[in-house]
Amino acid sequence: MPHPIKAFALGCLLLPLSLLAAENPPAAHYAPLIRKQLTGDYAGMLRAEGGAFKYPFLTPGSAQYPDILWDWDSWLSDVALQQVLAEKADKAEKARVLKYEQGCVLNYLNYGGFDGWVPIILKRDSGTRQQLMAQEDTYETNMHKPCLAQHAAFLTRQNGGDAEWLREGFFPLQAFVNRYKNHQRHKATGLYYWNDDMAIGVDNDPSTYMRPAKSSGSIFLNCLMYRERLAVSYLAERLGQAEIGLLYKRDAEELKAAIQKHCWDERDGCFYSVDLNLLPYEGKPFAADPSIRLHSGYPRDYDCLIQRLDSWSGFLALWAEIATPEQAVRIVARLQDERSFNAPYGVRTLSKLEKMYNVRASGNPSLWTGPVWGVSNYLVFRGLVKYGYKEEARSLADKTVRLFGRDLERFGALHEYYLPESGEPVLNRGFQNWNYLVLNMLVWTEGREPVAEF
Repeated sequence: MPHPIKAFALGCLLLPLSLLAAENPPAAHYAPLIRKQLTGDYAGMLRAEGGAFKYPFLTPGSAQYPDILWDWDSWLSDVALQQVLAEKADKAEKARVLKYEQGCVLNYLNYGGFDGWVPIILKRDSGTRQQLMAQEDTYETNMHKPCLAQHAAFLTRQNGGDAEWLREGFFPLQAFVNRYKNHQRHKATGLYYWNDDMAIGVDNDPSTYMRPAKSSGSIFLNCLMYRERLAVSYLAERLGQAEIGLLYKRDAEELKAAIQKHCWDERDGCFYSVDLNLLPYEGKPFAADPSIRLHSGYPRDYDCLIQRLDSWSGFLALWAEIATPEQAVRIVARLQDERSFNAPYGVRTLSKLEKMYNVRASGNPSLWTGPVWGVSNYLVFRGLVKYGYKEEARSLADKTVRLFGRDLERFGALHEYYLPESGEPVLNRGFQNWNYLVLNMLVWTEGREPVAEF
């Protein structure tokens, strides 16, 4: 018979473990709930045409964003929506929803023009293109993020390569991408920069947030741009314009080389954003500024400075397929460090070791200084899959399934972002949007081929 004091002590040790197991069931426990919820309410994303919208479209679907077309939100929400439709929809339903998906791209291109400017968001009462452009200097602030061609290429590939729906819009799409090259590309490095810190998607990323205008060679932006140029090249080929496609493919390879040259840090083993705000400014002669003339004996021979700020955006070099296999080994090792990025519920959006790390609730700007977002978990997951890191990809997928399954079980809805340690939701209950990408991750863990972005 066991000693009563020892038995009591053993029970005290085992009780927390049993409670922990009950509170943290395996990811598979949540699979039926996630499927039921996502396949049951995806129609909340669909919005009819009218007002500024010539075509029906997708919206994030929560009360906070009830009737707005967002740039990268609509693209990645659509990747998730395609997975939902693959789970349950029949051919007729897929054809019906396709009009809403294509409408996301076509509504933006309807606001495009010869100058290439495309707005970041559209509302029903947005007014005309001229009215929107009159509200700000469009060469001094940001426009639609470089994911418009990727959205179009995704839909084209998902529908057997048929790009005819885009033929009339292909010129304004090219003008959009060309505007970035002509007006937001740093000539000395070949990297792209944000005009300012407004609506960059990762709102308060320290590499850009409240920094001088046109100074941030953001790794987030440049990874998006690399894939965007490959997407234009693909669309050109599908439209019988292979000569144009070769030009964009060349642009993509030049950008990839620039990212490798300027953004890779051999010391730390990761990709960073860079600071372009250096003197002398391009084209400015030494003689024009006495403070510069003093250094004319040996002016700087580097064109940017690496910003050693540990943001999740550096992992996008895997998603974009820019990293070499050797670089990927070091990147993945950094991702596994629990002191910095690796949290119980996914990838912290800023390393916990950074002085700027902060998880307090904020909606304007939205918070990317530590909280876990479904979209960042997903894009990092996709990078791991592409480079063959299956064990790490499964771990991150399971964390995301548990994060969202737990949220649905407790609150009947998903939220915009979460605390990394506890998985507690922070704000915006009912946020559908790219959170539905959890289904794509779940499908992969089940050994099936998920829907994936271009």
